[in-house]
Amino acid sequence: MDLLSIIVPCYNEEKNVEMFLDEIQKTLVGFNYEVIFINDGSQDNTREKIMDLADSNPNVKYISFSRNFGKEPAIYAGLINATGDLVGLMDADLQHPPSLLPEMIEAIHEGYDVAAAKRVSKKGEPIINSLGSKLFYRLFNSISNVKLVAGATDYRVMTRQVTDAILQLNEYNRFSKGIFQWVGFETKWIEYENIQRVAGESTWSVWDLFGYSVKAIIAFSTLPLSASIFLGFIISTLAFIYLMFIIVKYIIFSDPVQGFATTMCTILFLGGMQMILIGILGKYLGNTYSETKNRPIFIIKETNIDDKRLDKDR
Repeated sequence: MDLLSIIVPCYNEEKNVEMFLDEIQKTLVGFNYEVIFINDGSQDNTREKIMDLADSNPNVKYISFSRNFGKEPAIYAGLINATGDLVGLMDADLQHPPSLLPEMIEAIHEGYDVAAAKRVSKKGEPIINSLGSKLFYRLFNSISNVKLVAGATDYRVMTRQVTDAILQLNEYNRFSKGIFQWVGFETKWIEYENIQRVAGESTWSVWDLFGYSVKAIIAFSTLPLSASIFLGFIISTLAFIYLMFIIVKYIIFSDPVQGFATTMCTILFLGGMQMILIGILGKYLGNTYSETKNRPIFIIKETNIDDKRLDKDR
């Protein structure tokens, strides 16, 4: 029977990990599986809870980071250390219903390379988050060659071939949803209604989501750079036309150049545009700088996984 490795990134999930494991055990009776908890530098007792679960259950593995590196490095660490024929990815807060796992596994046996969950509603989420998500998907898909599926989540089960393909993309600045789509393969989308967290609060603020969206766009599109060139060309052309208008007006009508307020507004507008465009360029340069430093994506403090496939913290 195929081994299913379930990767579970955790940050301050002490109230959820035990309930999560209980649901997995109820759902996967008769299946061969392991659960790999990734403690991403939690500030609560998540680490201790996970270690207790590992002591009492041989199916539980864990990796604990030396500090908080973020969800993307946690996903990558799990993928590296997952040894299963099938590899799953879930959140610990039970917003990804374990009840879908048998259907996902069956889809793989039917011949699909990936079975992924897609939310058909965002009931219960703040309106600003829902609107921001819709705007992000539309913007991303309009400027990137990689097309994201609206409502797609990280919750999925993949074959070993897909997992190995994802691991070939070892960039430092990671956006997993884009990477999942970039590698291709045949995917079956399984729809489900949005589910609220069973306990605790989300650590993702609006600002965090905005920063994550910017990172995603920069990782999979260079159109903002092209748009900067186009915008600069348009502004320069309009400025030249206006300059010609002022010169002609002065020569023909001897009309002196006036308008201190207009001049100041123009200067401030152009100055603001320059700062925005420099900021866009700076984000791309910053990503390049991060990649060239070649720092480890994460550092493992402790783990009960003896035979790691690849130790990326060295």
